[in-house]
This record gives sequence, C-alpha cells and structure tokens, in this order.
Amino acid sequence: MIRINLLGQPRPKNKRAAASAAAVMEMGEVGSPKLKVLVVLMLVAALNLMYWYRLDKEKQGIAAKMQVAEQKNRELADVKARYLERQRQADSYKRRVDVIDQLRASQSGPVNLLNTIGDTINGTETVWLNTMKDQGASVDIEGMALSADAVASLIGNLQKTGYFKNIEIKETYQDETYKEMQAFQFTLTCEKAKS
Repeated sequence: MIRINLLGQPRPKNKRAAASAAAVMEMGEVGSPKLKVLVVLMLVAALNLMYWYRLDKEKQGIAAKMQVAEQKNRELADVKARYLERQRQADSYKRRVDVIDQLRASQSGPVNLLNTIGDTINGTETVWLNTMKDQGASVDIEGMALSADAVASLIGNLQKTGYFKNIEIKETYQDETYKEMQAFQFTLTCEKAKS
C-alpha cells in the first residue's frame, strides 16, 4: 500500500510527534486564516458581551432613577394639588373680603356725603338746606340763604371739599314770603368727583 502525504510535512517517526502533528492539523497553523478569523470572532464576541453588560447596568441604573423620579413626581403632584386648592381658597377669601370692603365703602358713602355737606353748610353763614337728593353721580341741593353772596360762598366751600368736581346753580330767586328779611331760594346740582 502506498501512502501519499498531502500535507507536505514529513511523517513523524514516533507516536507523540504524530499526535502533535494532528493537533497542528486540526487547529491550523499560527498564521492560518481560520485561526485569525476565530480569534477576531472571539474578540468581537467578548467586546460585544462587555458592551451589552455595560448597557444592561446603565438600563438598570436608569430604571432605578426613573422609579425615584416617578415617586418624586407623585409627591410633587400631591403638593401641587394642595397648593392649587389653597390658592383657590385664598382667592375665594380675597373676593369675599373685597366684597365686604366694597359694601363698607358703599355703606359709608352716604355718611361721607352727609358729613361733607353738613360741615360745609355749617361753615357757611346764613345758609340752610331744605332738601338734598343723591342721584348717584350727582347731588341736588335745595335751600335758602339770606343773601346771594351766601349762595356764592356755599358754592366756593363745596368746591374746596374736593368731593365735588362741578357745581352748577339751577336756579336762585328771592322769596317774597318773608317780608321782614331778604331770603333767597336756591337749587344746586353738584357732580361727584371720582374717588
């Protein structure tokens, strides 16, 4: 029987050499392309495994941080809800206080008007009031004075109060019913100043 050596290597003489030659044949030579490809594939697999491991750790870290953030978000949502409820209560309270203040101002409005006119009439000599009508934006005053100068003095005093911005005489005439003295009846329209 004829044996042909296809590997191109000399045939080993002993069994040990034959076993190492078989091992070389199975793995290939050190510079063989199979071995190089196998080493590159193992390196790529190892790098890929390390990269996957790092990404998995990052994923777990992000998941833990996300749970903490969601818990904090729920707590802050509760705080926000309580804040908004208290803000609504504060706004409601402020509206009530404003309404009460407005009612108090409206209530004292006629009192202020009467005090202003009363002090002005008392400060003007020889003038008496018969009627006073509050028309909202204006006030109609009817009265009697002992002279035309007293009526002019009353108009000047009303303007000085600052409560009225425009004062007009509707009419003034001498009352003939009083024979022993001179008396003038007058009617004034006073426009309230905006306060």
